Amino acid sequence: MTRIERRTGTAFELKRGQRLIVCDPMGEQVSDLVAFGLHDRDEVISNGRTFDYQDTIYLTTGHRLYSNRSNIMLHIEQDDVGRHDFLLTPCSKDTFRILYNDDDPHRGCFGNLAAALDDYDIGADRIPCAFNIFMNVPVDGDTGRFSVQPPLSKAGDTITFRAEMDLIIGMTACSAPTSNNGTMTPIDYRID
Repeated sequence: MTRIERRTGTAFELKRGQRLIVCDPMGEQVSDLVAFGLHDRDEVISNGRTFDYQDTIYLTTGHRLYSNRSNIMLHIEQDDVGRHDFLLTPCSKDTFRILYNDDDPHRGCFGNLAAALDDYDIGADRIPCAFNIFMNVPVDGDTGRFSVQPPLSKAGDTITFRAEMDLIIGMTACSAPTSNNGTMTPIDYRID
């Protein structure tokens, strides 16, 4: 496994047919995942298209994550946890400033993704809503209100994606205390 150290991010290529296994090594950590087409970076992961085609906001084993062009990017083949978020954007300096009243904010997952994706000429303004692996955001079906709760992941839990096209993947070890119950620990991943 390759480790993403706490409060950092990375980017890498994932070819069609390869599997990406993401592991929460210590429990209660979140990893923001974004995907772009390797050969056309204007094709990006889309929560809206995914929700349209999968008929649920709670995506797990068997579900597919779609692009803004309605192409399947990733197929979830295995999932130990069964609860992830695809509603909320990556935390940012503004998240820490507005939600945490932080006068000297961390750059957050957004800043970490922007730095990692810069190597692929993907600017910050192109970063979409992330698939927040292991993030627990229950939604009240009557009011539509949501809350960020501690992740349900335990040490060693994994999720496995299969790439359905050649991709650039950006991933983080989340920096927002509310998202990961204050753990801010590493995330591990492996490409098979």
